[in-house]
Amino acid sequence: MHTTITIDALKVLDAIDRKGSFAGAASELFRVPSAISYTIQKLEEDLNVSIFDRTGHKAVLTPAGRHLLNEGRALLNAAENLAHSTQQIAQGWETRLRIGFNSLLPAECLMPAIRNFQNLSVPVDVQIIEEVFAGAWDALQSRRVDLIVGADLLSKPTGSFATRTLGQVPFVFAVAPNHPLAKLKGALSESQIIQYPAAVAADTSRALSPGHAGIFSRQRTITVTNIDQKIAIQEAGLGVGWLPKPRIRQQLANGTLIAKDVHEPRAPISIHLARHRDDKGKALMWFWRELSEDVQLKNWLEIE
Repeated sequence: MHTTITIDALKVLDAIDRKGSFAGAASELFRVPSAISYTIQKLEEDLNVSIFDRTGHKAVLTPAGRHLLNEGRALLNAAENLAHSTQQIAQGWETRLRIGFNSLLPAECLMPAIRNFQNLSVPVDVQIIEEVFAGAWDALQSRRVDLIVGADLLSKPTGSFATRTLGQVPFVFAVAPNHPLAKLKGALSESQIIQYPAAVAADTSRALSPGHAGIFSRQRTITVTNIDQKIAIQEAGLGVGWLPKPRIRQQLANGTLIAKDVHEPRAPISIHLARHRDDKGKALMWFWRELSEDVQLKNWLEIE
């Protein structure tokens, strides 16, 4: 379908409105006034509408002209953004980078890297997406995200992925100080634990098999959407379960959660950075290197 509205005509219309006259637009666009008048006249003829009301001493936009200008400015902005993003991509920079992080880690772990990236003054939009359990790998495999921080190898799907080890996450079985399990002596048994609901963070995977580590088959559950909510449920004494120790250091220190020994301890899990092996955009690889060497992130994992 042929359109009679051109980017150039919209630029002329925008300049006239901002400068307040045809002469002002001509000066800004480095054209003679007759060229500005011709552009508007041709646009009016092609659209078969009056863009300016010329009955007074000064040309004033008609309602149709005002509508054309308002909508046209959106097109001008879109055209400018398109040109800019095309240049970015030609230079190897993505226009957007989506970073998924495993809920075992707090979002705050990413803030130093994001701050350093912002200091580069590269116009790349960064989107942070929280995932739980196998949802991290699922998001990467389906390309809902470009990079995963905190991917475990237990739920890794088949595919060509690059990974880098970040460290290990230890777990503790935690209960509120007023919970009945808090008063029991010695290591807790399965028969003791299953009497009380387990707090569960729901797996966000859409295609991969979901995970639910640390729950007994006969145990009732209270399901929430992330680890933060699971921590809150357990602090409130409404549920029990395994929690990543680095996430609850403060709660253990101030006594709002108590670590309990169990007969079958849960082993730490190794967590990694992960991306599609062939993806090597500049923003992606910058975060890949930055997070691989992030001392604060490694310290957060390792401090007892």
